[in-house]
Amino acid sequence: MTEEIVKAYEELKNALTNSPFLLMPDWKLPFKLYIYSCGERLGAALHQTQIINDKPVEGPICFISRQSKPTEARCGASQMKCLCLVWALKKLHYYLDGTVFDVITDCNYVRSLLNMKTQNRNMLRGQISIQEYRGSITVAHKSRNIHKNADVLSRWALTNTPETPAWVPQEEHHIEGICVTAIGTEFFNKAEESYKMDKNCHILFQLLMKDCKDPSLSSKLDEIWKKAYDQDSTFLMEYFIIGKNTYVS
Repeated sequence: MTEEIVKAYEELKNALTNSPFLLMPDWKLPFKLYIYSCGERLGAALHQTQIINDKPVEGPICFISRQSKPTEARCGASQMKCLCLVWALKKLHYYLDGTVFDVITDCNYVRSLLNMKTQNRNMLRGQISIQEYRGSITVAHKSRNIHKNADVLSRWALTNTPETPAWVPQEEHHIEGICVTAIGTEFFNKAEESYKMDKNCHILFQLLMKDCKDPSLSSKLDEIWKKAYDQDSTFLMEYFIIGKNTYVS
């Protein structure tokens, strides 16, 4: 990679992760999903137009990208575009389920994916997997030379090394990617409130807080929970109770 490319990537990364460039999703408004594939990489950007300072402003909600699997890399260019759509819809299902949204692509082939007749098994599986979005999805064409948001991400998927957040140590897993999104305090407040619905979760949450004033609460835990706490095999990260070997919650 040249110094200019590295510099451009660092600028992009800073732009994606610094406020106020990421918007909070508003499920009352339609979304825009930009997709793009380049060679052996896939990229997508989820946008929404919201009213900011009394003006409609289109901004990103999250960005995703990954490298393709060896079997996927053998697909043709048009099939890769369709694969990118299927992958993006699956990855962003939380945002798009039950909403109205537009898919923006530079490939006309994608526009016919919902209704095409094909004997290709991969395409058929992809076609079936997105049928749940029928009636809420509209696919629009956008020229490649102005398709820059998802395009950039598809050209630089993260390498699979321990230094990257998407690192997967198992050799059989080749999926690599970057996911950037913004989560408001309301989400974490609800997560904290949810622990009160279970006795063990509520007690463990209090014990793991830095300002815990009553360590004797551990005696009220059920045996398996008390054992996990005594062995220091749980910790609190961003209001979530996490086990060092398995997720407790």
